[in-house]
Amino acid sequence: MRRRARDVSQNSREAILAAARLRVQAHGYGGLSFRELAAEVGIKAPSIFHHFASKAELGAAVARRYREDTGATLAAIVAESPDPATRLRRYPGLFRLALESQNRLCLASFMTAELDDLPAPVQEEVRAFAAMNIAWLEAQLAAAGLAPAGPRAQAIFAAITGAQLLARGRADPALFDAVVESYRAAGLIPA
Repeated sequence: MRRRARDVSQNSREAILAAARLRVQAHGYGGLSFRELAAEVGIKAPSIFHHFASKAELGAAVARRYREDTGATLAAIVAESPDPATRLRRYPGLFRLALESQNRLCLASFMTAELDDLPAPVQEEVRAFAAMNIAWLEAQLAAAGLAPAGPRAQAIFAAITGAQLLARGRADPALFDAVVESYRAAGLIPA
């Protein structure tokens, strides 16, 4: 019986994290409301406190999970694509996926725009997301023999997140594709 209760509790936690992720991608950290999350998940608002003691704890957990999921996707790209140039070509697709999901933004991009208003643990997770992406890009650029890898990795990360922001503002994923193609034509990302 205890195992069943633990499973239900874990399922509720996962449902809260999933709903919170979508909410942050659409409305930012400021859009996190325990009452609205509870309604989406089908639980009472005080039940969220069983899993997350505060909005800051929930925000950090959501950002951490997003970073971990993205890290797993980046690892899968490496495993599936032996060529670093191919990996780099696939990278923008990670950010396009958010646009395809009801015109949402990368969770970390949205939270970065709110950085000054975020609790310290959430800020740390947002910074860790950017650092992870830049390190991954730098490793792929170095493996492809494309230098300078560090500054170029930062430029690619900034360019891709900027393209996503531009496309979201116009609710047009095709604009994201066109901007990414212009980056490829300019040589920022391998063609």
